[in-house]
Amino acid sequence: MYSSSYYLFHFCFLFIISSTCLAQTNFHPKTFFLAVKQDPSTLQYITQIQQRTPLVPVKLAVHVGGENLWVDCETGFKSSTYKPARCNSRQCNLARSTSCGDCKTKNKARPGCNNNACYNTVSNPALNNTFYSGAEIAEDVLTIQSINGSNMGPESRGPVVTIPKFIFSCSPSFLTQKLGADVKGMIGFGQQSSVSFVTQLALAFKFSRQFAICLSSSPQENGIIFIGHRPYLFAFGFDASQDLFYTPIIRASPEYYIQVSSIRVNAKTLPLNNTLLSLGGTRISTAVPYTELEPSIYDMVSKAFISEMPENVKTVSPVAPFKTCFNSSFIGISRLGYNAPGIYFVLHNPNVFWTITGANSLLLVKQGVFCLAFVEGKKETGQAIVIGSYQMQNNLVEFDLARRRIGFTNSLFFRQTMCSDQFYTS
Repeated sequence: MYSSSYYLFHFCFLFIISSTCLAQTNFHPKTFFLAVKQDPSTLQYITQIQQRTPLVPVKLAVHVGGENLWVDCETGFKSSTYKPARCNSRQCNLARSTSCGDCKTKNKARPGCNNNACYNTVSNPALNNTFYSGAEIAEDVLTIQSINGSNMGPESRGPVVTIPKFIFSCSPSFLTQKLGADVKGMIGFGQQSSVSFVTQLALAFKFSRQFAICLSSSPQENGIIFIGHRPYLFAFGFDASQDLFYTPIIRASPEYYIQVSSIRVNAKTLPLNNTLLSLGGTRISTAVPYTELEPSIYDMVSKAFISEMPENVKTVSPVAPFKTCFNSSFIGISRLGYNAPGIYFVLHNPNVFWTITGANSLLLVKQGVFCLAFVEGKKETGQAIVIGSYQMQNNLVEFDLARRRIGFTNSLFFRQTMCSDQFYTS
């Protein structure tokens, strides 16, 4: 945990940024948004920012637990406003510099390779959690679209806001391996980083540190990330913030952990070991496509799910990476997705639970075959549950860093809407 004086120091530093931004306009934004869409080849969720001078679009993979924004500066990075952070500068301290020194190549200085520069560590979860400790810390221009209050329709978008000195890290090209096509880095929203995307915006524009993410289930349609104040408006004026259930964030970590106290399948509570459930907490991650369950937990969920299926729905051979699959012939569909047993992650309070309906529990993997969209996690990870992006689809999830809590709506299908059904990203 950081002290209030720590954030006060960084607020004073970033006030310079906000003053520069707000001098350009009389509009004082309190909410921004990013469009986000799934890459079908990697199952990662991708957003796009405008960065550098002249501005260019940069595709980035979304990592809610990432500590920073990092970009490949080795290939094709050109900007007249790029500025490396110099040794012992405030930027180095802010971005948690791990080392400082001169570029070790003999080529002339370039973005990512300068003398008297500081470095930090960046990572790519898709590349077996590969870490790179020589990422040059830098500043450059970044723009983002604001939201115009509670307006709907074409008036919902506010002005594009320019941040002239947004702090990020420069990585070599190899770190982008296993990211989607043309994806140049990752955008992190981690709770304990002073240079995460949400923290820099919140400190610069003086709003509470929070963001909400709503992932579309279709690779052809945009979901949305709200950064800043509510409301979270969808079609017909529906404000998803009114439907949020809250549970505490339980660990001081860049990643987001919540407490799952028990699991139900339909009305049946599974006889799980409570100590096992509390093992490492339950992590929420956009870097994991399908929810991972510790092997013994997976086994119980799978058996209960099969037993609650109608008798005429038969299991079939598994289809990797899934172990529990069904013949689809007798699986119907409703407004909540495929007809399937409900799965409930009961949280800190027995009246608060993350509801997983058929739309988020079953996946059509090939003609005639549905699979339970959960995978068996590895024991060595020390994690009981990791909630993946498939189980987050069409469920608005709010990360309230200031109040150390996470809110979620459960499936927006209950409200006859979905994450793509909003005006901002259409």
